[in-house]
Amino acid sequence: MESIKFRSDNNNEQKFAREVRKRVRSYFKDNNISTYGNFKMYLKTVIMLGVYLIPFIILLTVPLSSLVALVMAVLMGIGEAGIGMSVMHDGAHGSYSSKTWVNKLMASTMFLLGSNTTNWKIQHNMNHHSFTNIFNYDTDISTISVIRLCEHAPLKNYHRYQHLYAFPLYGLMTFVRLFGEISVLLEYNRKGITKKQNANPSLELVKLIITKVIYMALIIGLPLLLTNFTFWQILIGFVILHTTAGIIMSTVFQMAHVVEGAYQPLPDENNVIRNDWVVHQLRATSDFGRKNGLFSWYIGGLDFQIEHHLFQNICHIHYSAIAPIIQGTAKEYGFNYNLKPTVFHALASHFRRLKELGRKKIQ
Repeated sequence: MESIKFRSDNNNEQKFAREVRKRVRSYFKDNNISTYGNFKMYLKTVIMLGVYLIPFIILLTVPLSSLVALVMAVLMGIGEAGIGMSVMHDGAHGSYSSKTWVNKLMASTMFLLGSNTTNWKIQHNMNHHSFTNIFNYDTDISTISVIRLCEHAPLKNYHRYQHLYAFPLYGLMTFVRLFGEISVLLEYNRKGITKKQNANPSLELVKLIITKVIYMALIIGLPLLLTNFTFWQILIGFVILHTTAGIIMSTVFQMAHVVEGAYQPLPDENNVIRNDWVVHQLRATSDFGRKNGLFSWYIGGLDFQIEHHLFQNICHIHYSAIAPIIQGTAKEYGFNYNLKPTVFHALASHFRRLKELGRKKIQ
């Protein structure tokens, strides 16, 4: 597939792109602040890992009733989602630390989701961030046929009800990664994408398989060996863990891109998007809430999605500081800054957008 190019003859777009970068850089320089994580980020990492690991340790070492064990599984799911959004995400983007090995270590926490970083970096860092909301290029909106997330995707009769069934299906997100990644990596290998990422295709495949075997041995095998729960009880807990994490992460991700006002363009006949890349990201992305206290802290700044897409190399703990800079610059240059005032507004907007996409076909 031919790569998309972003080109704009609009002088105002080019000025905005230069100015917003300049102002954000100046904020860090003038205040002598690193763009990477700090003690707050390190503390968050410890807490998120604790929310995931402590319930698991309790499950393995303390006799529990089935009901309490299920509560532990839910807590693990909450921790798993928190690790994915608040720790792994920054590590994979290289924004957690100025040290490469630290970023790789934090990115490798994806192991706790039964996955590894190679597929994620191709699917997320490369496809999603480079070609946000562009059908057939951004795999986040292009590969789930049972839910129509893009106005340019084929419209099926059953999509009419997707606003009702989508949210439960979001719980399958981590299962899809856990059990579907091998076939995805094989496809990347076949297309030569893995090599373009300076990775050895065969080695990555072996690493991925070994990762999944070890993960399943730990998450299923240890409870079988060390507790009195039956295989079926452990399997139910496993499903609850992943369903909890999947619903949280998928819903948060969708509130940033599949909402009203989030642009979903198609390239022209020359495979060109006629916008500056910075303007495209601004149009294709949405912030929501931004003042949600504990929830905002928990989701790793994903409510500041505009900031993340324009400056993915900046740690998310700084997004609340640079958001007014970006929003003010956008207003100054006449560009819309898509902000849903609360999480509930964003959820409602996503629900309405799902309903619209289930019933409307772009001509």
